[in-house]
Amino acid sequence: MIPGVGLPEIIIVLVIVLVIFGPKRLPDLGRSLGGGMREFKDSVTGSHKDDEELPAASTEKVEPVRTEKVEPVRTEKAEPVRAETSDPTPAGGQSS
Repeated sequence: MIPGVGLPEIIIVLVIVLVIFGPKRLPDLGRSLGGGMREFKDSVTGSHKDDEELPAASTEKVEPVRTEKVEPVRTEKAEPVRAETSDPTPAGGQSS
């Protein structure tokens, strides 16, 4: 244990944590804290649980990911395209 921290101090800290987080969130908090400590321990010791549980290689063909360079899209303002009609009125919409 840490020197200078006894049972009364630990109880006070636990009561404060219970008041702050509430009884509904404490299990999730403990689970995430335990998972983080486990990941830290695995990274320090070099043993990875993921390495031991690799799935067997599948026979399914997988397409490679394309990594070609994409040109940026130009944002120039284009002129509006006018549709040709047989209407003799000018573009303003009013006839003279």
